[in-house]
Amino acid sequence: MSDKTVFEELKSLITEQRNPRTTEIDTQSVEEILTLINDEDRGVAVAVKQEIPYIAEAVRIVVEAFKRGGRLIYVGAGTSGRLGVLDASECPPTFGTHPEMVQGIVAGGYRALIRAQEGAEDRGRDGSRDLKKRRLNPKDVVCGIAASRRTPYVIGAVAYARSIGCKTIYVTVTPREEMSIPVDVAICPVVGPEVVMGSTRMKAGTAQKMILNMITTAAMIRLGKVYENMMVDLQMTSQKLVERSKRTVMVAGGVDYETAGELLARAEGHVKVALVMALAGVDAEQARRRLEESGGFVRWAVENKT
Repeated sequence: MSDKTVFEELKSLITEQRNPRTTEIDTQSVEEILTLINDEDRGVAVAVKQEIPYIAEAVRIVVEAFKRGGRLIYVGAGTSGRLGVLDASECPPTFGTHPEMVQGIVAGGYRALIRAQEGAEDRGRDGSRDLKKRRLNPKDVVCGIAASRRTPYVIGAVAYARSIGCKTIYVTVTPREEMSIPVDVAICPVVGPEVVMGSTRMKAGTAQKMILNMITTAAMIRLGKVYENMMVDLQMTSQKLVERSKRTVMVAGGVDYETAGELLARAEGHVKVALVMALAGVDAEQARRRLEESGGFVRWAVENKT
């Protein structure tokens, strides 16, 4: 693609437009600058809310993939790619998932997480190459993340995923009518021009992070990894998580600190098992059986529903 073609393509993108509300920001006081940024950020949640029907469809696709043993793989470049890696990395400690279950791939690899590798996003074939390294298979879901929608690396990855039969999702902040990339679900919150022209790490990045959090959190809830509104599949890998596990058993199970510790010990550190023991008055073996029969849902295991 020629420089002129890229220029013409970029100048029409909403992410590259000037924001008429912030054209005097370079003359403002610190407090005024921060107020302008905050005012712009307020609209992000509204834009994301309008996309809930599409986010919901994405969640259903991801849940079905997980049930089949598939993975969710985020692919992005720059800020978008880093957000995918961030969301993926937080799933194991939060929901007790295997690190392979949700993955993030960023153009330029590990180095791009700590230092910008801007040229990496222009290599479309690298997107498919990196997915092949992850042994992508038709059970998996690939979620492309690109504020401008046009990132060659992401487009290449999504095209390869579709070619082998994967379901695909695309998260972009360009209007839906401009989304011409074939995918199963496109999520397109329109947050408008950035406070600083083209700085998509701001409103665009905030919207993308919100959406990725929504997809994985809702999917994990639908897989039974949350009881009421508490994490019950977290891993006790730090002192904080050990104490959080005890508190969860105390709050949900109605027991004191010492009893919570004893239940967790008998449950071999598994919060779900300890909760079913506390709530249903059963031993660890019975609790595990009930959880297995209920598909891992604590509520159903306590009520002994299958």
